[in-house]
Amino acid sequence: MDSHIQTGVIGSRLRKERERLGLSQKIFGEIGGVEANAQGKYENGDRAPKANYLSRVAERGVDVLYVLTGTRTPTLVDNLTQLEEKVLVNYRVLHKDDQEAIDQLTTSLAQMSVALPMRKRQEPNDT
Repeated sequence: MDSHIQTGVIGSRLRKERERLGLSQKIFGEIGGVEANAQGKYENGDRAPKANYLSRVAERGVDVLYVLTGTRTPTLVDNLTQLEEKVLVNYRVLHKDDQEAIDQLTTSLAQMSVALPMRKRQEPNDT
């Protein structure tokens, strides 16, 4: 595949990830450590993002495997914490309307979390 075409495909996926997270080019670029115009060039396929940029956006929830290959990173059931398993079990017994409300709530919370500066996450046993 032509490198410009490949860069364009990566840019398109990068834009989809930014939109999935509900972020502007400016905010997303800041997360990655670049200006909004550089973010626009990445998304348009005019420039290829560097590894340090991809590492920064991955820390904020971007599926970099998807950006680079088009294949989503699988969530393995074996990797779920006990809390994640509990949430999933509880979610599955909810009525469809309640599941949709949970989806909206968690999407909104995730978008707000991604937009905020990185902070040390306190472990449950740190209190």
